[in-house]
Amino acid sequence: MTNTPSTPSRPSTSSTSRSPKTGRAQHTDPVLGTRALNRATLARQLLLDRSAGLSVEGAVAHLLGLQAQNVKPPYYALAARIEGFDPEELSGLLASRDLVRIVTMRSTIHLHTADDALTLRPLVQGARDRELHAFRKGLTGVDLAELTSLARAAVEEEPRTMKQLRDVLLPRWPDADPQSLAVAARCSLPLVQVTPRGLWRRSGQVALTTAEHWLGRPSGPVPTPDATVLRYLAAFGPASVKDMQTWAGLTRLREAFERLRPQLLTFRDENGVELFDLPDAPRPDADTPAPARFLPEFDNLLLSHADRSRVVPPEYKGRTWKGNFAYSVFLVDGFLAGVWRVEEGGGKGGGRSAGQAKGSADSAVLTIEPFGTLTKAQRHELTEEAERLLRGPLHGAATYDIRFGTVIER
Repeated sequence: MTNTPSTPSRPSTSSTSRSPKTGRAQHTDPVLGTRALNRATLARQLLLDRSAGLSVEGAVAHLLGLQAQNVKPPYYALAARIEGFDPEELSGLLASRDLVRIVTMRSTIHLHTADDALTLRPLVQGARDRELHAFRKGLTGVDLAELTSLARAAVEEEPRTMKQLRDVLLPRWPDADPQSLAVAARCSLPLVQVTPRGLWRRSGQVALTTAEHWLGRPSGPVPTPDATVLRYLAAFGPASVKDMQTWAGLTRLREAFERLRPQLLTFRDENGVELFDLPDAPRPDADTPAPARFLPEFDNLLLSHADRSRVVPPEYKGRTWKGNFAYSVFLVDGFLAGVWRVEEGGGKGGGRSAGQAKGSADSAVLTIEPFGTLTKAQRHELTEEAERLLRGPLHGAATYDIRFGTVIER
């Protein structure tokens, strides 16, 4: 079930005046500093306080999905946000098809509720069409309507890997680029990854079928973006038009924000950028304490705004990536403060990585690499949060070690 916030009714606070000296328009919107934006976003993201009332499905709906390019990130993302999170609950919802893994925002796999998979994918289809345009040279002579029909029939007959999908399509267009054929199918069809892919501590290759076939019902009509704007603000606001466009991988959302302007509040950030928000959404005081949190690689907290300085200090920009590899990150005082890694079975090189081992871990090692100097209190807080993670259901480690050391390979 999708949680859509009720439509706010308060008028916008936005107003302008003219400077008596220059005659130029002056905005009188309240200004939200970086820390105020940080605390507001953390509150929406369930990272100031873990939710004790939301179910896993409810949290996924509220957050408008979770980055799921790899198997384990959604599990760690929810462990940081839900009190008493049980990974088997998420696995069960995937197995029952209440949650699915599908390409949506930013052309990446996200974990969504079934309802959102059938509505958000049509909303971002324009971005998938633009992505397909980049592969046009490899699709010379290919009838995309016919390709879509052949691919749909193949994956609905039985789930197919990308290689198997290429093998189906290549005989029809032998001169086309095989990878482009498979990408065209992925862009044209709402393909979900079927289980056991995505289940906790179970292996499974990526096999695909259509969302409609997997869920047993058709996709909804392409929705207007207005309702999604409200939901985005509830999960990521206050935010600018460009912020939401970055999150969704879409353009031309200004019209939707303008339609909603009379119902929203407006603010400015410290650079003068206009921010929109729901009147009744939480905006905690900038000095509200923010607990340490361990987040997975690709967490949407870090990827869903054009200006990421509300979470990522400018001096740490780009430090959580090496080539195409992204590291898991941790927050201190609400901001990105370093990276972390966990291994089960005795440490680096000594066992399976988290999310792949079978059963609970006999032992686990969590290594923390701060980007700057931490206070004694901050190190203690991180250690306590690490112990919670290692002793909890994700690892259930009988023995564990927490180290401050090197994570990023030089």
